[in-house]
Amino acid sequence: MSDSDSLVPGPSYSILDAVMKEVPDEGLARKVISNPTLAGTIGHQGEDSAEGASSAPSVEDSANAGDAQPVTIDIKAVDDIGRATAEDIKEAMHQVIDPELGIDVVDLGLVYGIEIDELNRAILTMTLTTPACPLTDLLEDETASVLAGLVEEFRIDWVWTPPWSMDMITPEGREQLNAIGYNF
Repeated sequence: MSDSDSLVPGPSYSILDAVMKEVPDEGLARKVISNPTLAGTIGHQGEDSAEGASSAPSVEDSANAGDAQPVTIDIKAVDDIGRATAEDIKEAMHQVIDPELGIDVVDLGLVYGIEIDELNRAILTMTLTTPACPLTDLLEDETASVLAGLVEEFRIDWVWTPPWSMDMITPEGREQLNAIGYNF
């Protein structure tokens, strides 16, 4: 079968080609491909070396920027083509609804962290509104449903520190609770 008979044409433009439009040095372009956080620092650090370029600000840095900031979800992920990211998991977790309040677990501030390893397994660090809450099995079942197809496996690590409080509810969660009659 010749190339002209192929139903799927071969690639005519690669990721390296795209990056080299912005970073003309092939060695530096390959470094950016292997560590995309360098892309925003190339112009600031100079084009001679990406080795010393610092990575993007951490979640901890942005969380310490102001005391009035809501608790942010610590997100760590391996970001490869065709693999779910921690941001994808966070988005999916908006579909897991706390049955007592009718609000999703992300907007309630129950998700403390999301981590994905190189084997596409996720670990979610979560809490509940109270340690005596009997809904862990239900929330784990809902999580299994929304993460099916996104990750190979997942585990929820239930934690009680820091204890959940009303301050952890996102502004979107507050709006949803206000809409059903809760006042803050």
